[in-house]
Amino acid sequence: MKNTPTDPVPLLQDLIRCRSVTPAEGGALTYLENLLSTNGFVCHRLIFRQEGTPDVENLFARIGSSAPHLCFAGHTDVVPEGLLDGWTHSPFAGEIADGFVFGRGACDMKGSVAAFTAAALDFIRGSRKFRGSLSFLITGDEEGPAINGTVKVLRWMKENGHIPDHCIVGEPSCLDTLGDTIKIGRRGSLSFVVTVEGRQGHAAYPHKADNPIPKLARFIDRIAAARLDDGNGHFDPSTLAVTTFDVGNPAGNVIPSRAMAKFNIRFSTEHSFASLRQWVDQEIAAVRKELGGTWSVSATEGADVFITEPGSFVGLVQDAVERETGVLPKLSTSGGTSDARFVKDYCPVLEFGPTNATIHQTNERIGVEELRATQAVYGRIIADYFSAEL
Repeated sequence: MKNTPTDPVPLLQDLIRCRSVTPAEGGALTYLENLLSTNGFVCHRLIFRQEGTPDVENLFARIGSSAPHLCFAGHTDVVPEGLLDGWTHSPFAGEIADGFVFGRGACDMKGSVAAFTAAALDFIRGSRKFRGSLSFLITGDEEGPAINGTVKVLRWMKENGHIPDHCIVGEPSCLDTLGDTIKIGRRGSLSFVVTVEGRQGHAAYPHKADNPIPKLARFIDRIAAARLDDGNGHFDPSTLAVTTFDVGNPAGNVIPSRAMAKFNIRFSTEHSFASLRQWVDQEIAAVRKELGGTWSVSATEGADVFITEPGSFVGLVQDAVERETGVLPKLSTSGGTSDARFVKDYCPVLEFGPTNATIHQTNERIGVEELRATQAVYGRIIADYFSAEL
């Protein structure tokens, strides 16, 4: 007797109704744990804590114990709903209207979680003796500090022999239509704070003061005009964005004693944290030689740049997407950061999920048919993965 396919729509509705605003678990992981454990998965609820950060609940679930091991990674935490008067449907009701499921997390990323859960359940029910392992890494900390979530679950997985051979993160990767984009990497992120100290004085007697503003302005002009690189085969040119320039001075007749600026660099594989730090130091040195001043700089390393080179794994996913959607996906490294930045240290990883037009927005939603089509893609990936030799 043929099993009835699992519908991801009610799964998504149930998940949306779990008010799992970061860092609250909201019942979402409990819901998934119950569903997966009753279908043969061995589940581990992992709670991690660190002083000064909220405790975070996570879930790792696996069926099978041998290779090949495919892991789906995602998160059930969501951003706050914002002002309610902009929502036409309650953000935590999971209502269906006009062919869409409405609710916070519908796209980012409870929709993907529902879709790959449904796809996995269908595969397991139809292939009880499949060769290999299928697992889920679900965190409650992706939208938060990302300290007590995926990064610590991965360490636990390594310590307990659960590192997969390949991983798919279900972030909403597509731009205009389901299937148009697979993310095979992400740019790096490095943030700087540069401060110039001077001497306060009266604006009528500038020769008696040491104004830090022209010095810092010269530096900002230099770096803002610089072209960091021309990009490469997988990455667009690196970018630099100045995010603040502040002197903390409300008076129009006072020369301030300090000027501070912040900027962020999103960089390709043409750079590293070290090379960019060196470049900033060189630019500061050039302005200091010209204008003087007492300078200080601090840098905060965000996500490191990474790329999963196209090969058998990327090709398998790309083929599965095209077969199910009729769209040949573009291989992209655009966007901000995701938990793939942690996974890449352990195994090849890529990101594929539905369209991202409404993520974090009022009236976040996903089309019912798009959700079911996403499930079909994941189902094809799973079936092809466990029948292939990667």
